[in-house]
Amino acid sequence: MEEEISIKVIDREENTHLLKIPTDMGFNLMEALKANELPVEGICGGIALCASCQCYINSEHNLKKKTEEEQAMLAEALNVKENSRLACQIRISSELEGLEIKIAPDD
Repeated sequence: MEEEISIKVIDREENTHLLKIPTDMGFNLMEALKANELPVEGICGGIALCASCQCYINSEHNLKKKTEEEQAMLAEALNVKENSRLACQIRISSELEGLEIKIAPDD
């Protein structure tokens, strides 16, 4: 049985999108955003080397700790906030039900 979760995404123009994302396909959040035609680039292909999928976590979800690679990339990125994460480093799972994110500016 396919399980899916709902995620609320605020894009760079402040538009809100409610996404339904399957949990059984091994997606990361960047791939799910791209599949829904939201403006994240993912230039590096999801290996934490570019920060073009940076987002802000607006909900109180307990996400896995940032890897050293993710921390290093965010240290060099623009528009970083306390709640910044790289969407490519967040695996889609049922624990993310109700997640709320905002896509970071791309400048």
